[in-house]
Amino acid sequence: MKPETNSIELIKSSGKRVRFSIEKLKASLRHSGADTATIDKITNTVRDELYQGISTKEIYNRAFAMLKKKKLEYASKYKLKKAIYELGPTGFPFEKFIGALYQYSGYQIKVGKVLEGKCVSHEVDVIAQKKNHHILAECKFHSEEGRNCDVKIPLYIHSRFQDIIESDKENKAIPKEGWVVTNTRFTKDAEQYGLCVSLQLLSWNYPTGNGLKDRIDRLGLYPITVSTLLSKREKQFLLSRDVVLCRQLLSDKFYLDHLGISEKRKQRIFSEISILCNNS
Repeated sequence: MKPETNSIELIKSSGKRVRFSIEKLKASLRHSGADTATIDKITNTVRDELYQGISTKEIYNRAFAMLKKKKLEYASKYKLKKAIYELGPTGFPFEKFIGALYQYSGYQIKVGKVLEGKCVSHEVDVIAQKKNHHILAECKFHSEEGRNCDVKIPLYIHSRFQDIIESDKENKAIPKEGWVVTNTRFTKDAEQYGLCVSLQLLSWNYPTGNGLKDRIDRLGLYPITVSTLLSKREKQFLLSRDVVLCRQLLSDKFYLDHLGISEKRKQRIFSEISILCNNS
């Protein structure tokens, strides 16, 4: 006899067990832009295939495959979190991506600049400036799911930023705001420490309603890795040329010529990412 849906336990990528929630699945499908009929069909299919100990990855793969058959842009948006992980294995494309988020929010940016501190010099991942608002941002990228940023990360980064601020005696009138940005999650201790010392934290879903996923959707700044039509090799080629955004590829279409992609396939790729950007 099949167990009740609400009693099914899933295994997350971290190894943690959680109860299956049909509402969470529906919410993630709604976020992709899928219509009600598609959401109902997918949730019913997934519910029928549930079993004790099923992995969240298996559920994701099933939903993703069904969305891809329905509409490519649904699947692209649904895989956003996974697409951020695909910016790896190094953290540099993630730094460029975060820089772009600031840039499209009206900031002038510099990526990977060395600043002198009172005690030692520090390489800062992203420096963003808009009038008298200066941001120093450190990006903590994890290429593996299930790894969170604990309190040691903001403790360490806050001390680095304080060293930089202490050395900049001439610009004391211009406050500098420290940020820690990650593609995963912060532990509760990390969030508490950030609030205590006024260090801004930005993760996949923090702060609530204004996390990384919310900002990406609001600005329509999807990473190139969100495409369901580009191969892994093609995505790595584009990232190596500092093309991290779908928008960039739409502006510089010639990059696909270097990959020897046929005209028909190019049109499909451009159609997929332009719909994604324009619908945001």
